[in-house]
Amino acid sequence: VSVMIKAILIVNNYGKPRLINFYDLVGDEPKQQNVIREIFKLVAKRGEHMCNFLEGGKQWGPDTKIIYRQYATLYFIFWVDSSESELGILDLIHVFVETLDNCFESVCELDIIFNMDKVHFILQEIVMGGMVLETDVQRILTDYREQDALAKEENKFASGVEEVWNSFKRK
Repeated sequence: VSVMIKAILIVNNYGKPRLINFYDLVGDEPKQQNVIREIFKLVAKRGEHMCNFLEGGKQWGPDTKIIYRQYATLYFIFWVDSSESELGILDLIHVFVETLDNCFESVCELDIIFNMDKVHFILQEIVMGGMVLETDVQRILTDYREQDALAKEENKFASGVEEVWNSFKRK
């Protein structure tokens, strides 16, 4: 079964990956790092007035393309099958960024670094296994907020259990 989205990357202006999700087998870790480096080099040297699409290359295959968007200091890069719509993927990137903006009030690199679990949850609401699941920002936000509320309840419960445990240890 062919995967529509091969990988999703968030990389800063210096080429430091902040999120890496491979949905298709690329090889071992050194090969993945090489692919990320190669993709970033090509994306970073493009001018702001150039299109946001790159056709397949020697590193990532002839029947694929790179579709990216730069927001502030971050590149949101999707490596996709050549049959994917460029505009559809650009819209998907926008949905991802808009959802992150709503969750973190104007998302920045530090939000991604310190809230990696939340970023992965949001991404998994949008894409799973290389297939698009959801594109409705409000629905994604509703699911995120429900999950966040459950996590907070779980943390309250865990801290209550810890208090009880500590009170027994003191006796």
